[in-house]
Amino acid sequence: MDSSPAQTVAGIPLLATKLYMPRWRPGLVSRPGLVERLGLGAERKLTLVSAPAGFGKTTLLAEWLVTLPARDRAAAWVSLDATDNDPALFWSYVITALRGIAPGVGAGSLSLLLSPQPPPIASVLMSLINEIAAMQDDLALVLDDFHVIDAADAHDAVGFLLDHLPPRMHLVIATREDPRLPLARLRARGEMSEVRAADLRFTLPEATEFLNQIMSLDLSPADLDSLESRTEGWITGLQLAALSMRGRTDVSAFIRSFAGDDRWVVDYLVEEVLRRQSERVRSFLLQTSMLDQLSGPLCDAVTGQGDGTGSLESLERGNLFVVPLDDKRHWYRYHHLFADALRSRAMTEQPDQVAGRHRRASAWYEEHGQRATAIRHALAGEDFGRAADLVESAALPMLGSRQEETLHGWLTALPDEVVRARPVLSAYYAFSSFGREGFDAAEARLRDAERWLEMPGVAPGDREAQEAGMVVVDEAGFRSLAGTIAVARAYRAGADGDVDGVVAYARRALEVLPVTDDLWCGAATAILGIAHWTNGQLEAAYRNFSEGRDRLRAAGYTQFETVSIHNLADIRIAQGRLREADHLHERALRLATGQRDPSWGTADLYVGLSELRRERDDLDAATRYLLKSKELGEHAGLLDTRHRWYVAMAGIKAARGDLTGALELLDEAERQYIPSIDPDVRPIAALRARLWIARGRLADALGWVRERGLATDDDVSF
Repeated sequence: MDSSPAQTVAGIPLLATKLYMPRWRPGLVSRPGLVERLGLGAERKLTLVSAPAGFGKTTLLAEWLVTLPARDRAAAWVSLDATDNDPALFWSYVITALRGIAPGVGAGSLSLLLSPQPPPIASVLMSLINEIAAMQDDLALVLDDFHVIDAADAHDAVGFLLDHLPPRMHLVIATREDPRLPLARLRARGEMSEVRAADLRFTLPEATEFLNQIMSLDLSPADLDSLESRTEGWITGLQLAALSMRGRTDVSAFIRSFAGDDRWVVDYLVEEVLRRQSERVRSFLLQTSMLDQLSGPLCDAVTGQGDGTGSLESLERGNLFVVPLDDKRHWYRYHHLFADALRSRAMTEQPDQVAGRHRRASAWYEEHGQRATAIRHALAGEDFGRAADLVESAALPMLGSRQEETLHGWLTALPDEVVRARPVLSAYYAFSSFGREGFDAAEARLRDAERWLEMPGVAPGDREAQEAGMVVVDEAGFRSLAGTIAVARAYRAGADGDVDGVVAYARRALEVLPVTDDLWCGAATAILGIAHWTNGQLEAAYRNFSEGRDRLRAAGYTQFETVSIHNLADIRIAQGRLREADHLHERALRLATGQRDPSWGTADLYVGLSELRRERDDLDAATRYLLKSKELGEHAGLLDTRHRWYVAMAGIKAARGDLTGALELLDEAERQYIPSIDPDVRPIAALRARLWIARGRLADALGWVRERGLATDDDVSF
């Protein structure tokens, strides 16, 4: 039996069961009229299936898809949950689902999404849209349970996708509430098909088929009419009522006994359903209610019993609101509405047992390699010490990646005193805070880490450390902690423009780091190279960048490879050694040649070659390289060097006498510019001033000179 439903995409764990398309099976009420409507709506951009819980949205879509010939339109499915508010996870699932039905789609967009310098989501989507547009076949993408996505940027991104949706693609959104999308505009343009609660309610004939044939109740026409009227065709209400009526002799009285809104009916009927189950079944339902997904072994770990697989199979046979998540019946979930009611009941009846169940689930998931889910259950079970241990062991590869947002969310969920007791975790928290909570918040975390280093003779695991309350999981991280803190402060100094601070902290890091720590020694060496470059010490900068690149490569951090090529080439250009700069780019391109997808930063290598060709006045070759760079797409470029493409094209335009076009390109370069700690060797404002002079706009150029306080006797800037 499968122990885990997970797969991994570029280091991000994905649950394969969330990409499983629900199967419509015999024994359900067929709804041919609604299926036909969905088929007609597939010719539009969007189908919105919007209704409260329990109206059969997912079941209807499953029936539509089973009637959809694969030759007409392939379909991909994503079942969403609250964790998918993380944009990296959301779009990883979407792209992976699409790749499951169209392997040629998503390679470039996925590499762009998961690149170490993640670009705006719009750039990822432009790449994905272009890949889909190149397809010859129609496809549909279903996003189920979209109501759990509350992040505004996620709604904006889906809106962007809809605005630019390729003609062969159809999007289906199933949700309990309308998403924040331009629905009025889509409706007015005839680009949206809608299925609402009023459409989904069972009619009296459908309710009769469900209750008397499928649930085998043999109700009278009067009772059927009364029950359909009281539930207003609400499918889950009918199912709960049917389960509650099994074996009753007073069916008519029971039907008259309940009324009210959906929430009241659910509470009432779930109580009735639970009351009529055996104590063993009732206990199993309550004990496993906190699990988002269910398997026999997982349920055994949570309940302490050995009948998990048999219990799940029995629940499915009894129509007790379990939904299979794979064809082998290894994984299930409870119907969302039923799960919510069970969890509420468990919290009411057994509040002191719920945390323990989360903790046992966490231990099971950790044992089966699902660390992210293990962390989530540890946090839910308020086992904060264990959660912090798991986070510390997972943190380092997540820093600087698309997963850093998830990491930061875990860290903020931990009590402050738990983090402060962990010096390594505090340092990692500081790095994740740089772009989120600011440098001051990061500095506070660094001080938390540092105070443990100020305790003489204290080492992880010894009696003094235990008595002081220090906790260390990543012992290698502790041995490098003083140097890690110094690297963080060097980075901040660079962001503040404090070159002397960069040098001091980077040298301090190299003094205290273990010589075997290639990652942090490589980072410190590269940052020191930036300081030397800023000070005009070009040969020293070149040596530092080369050594930093080599050490980071040895640590497995290959993302720095292309960054280092750009920096090394720029240094050689500043030294007038154009041939060496050319060779650096050519060698890097040879390494990337033959790969299926353009590697990260490859497009920028062509920009560098273009700049070198322009220096030699070979404008045709310079233009060809820029067009090649553009052809590879933004996913093959670095985020903080994207502006260089526009600067390079502006240089070509200016060399050909098109000064107006060159100025327009510099304006776009300025919009694309992202500040970094690297020296700005192509300052856009200075390039613009040069073009103003060439056009005779001396007043504009002089105004800029005065604004910057420049003088002819200033030191040369590198």
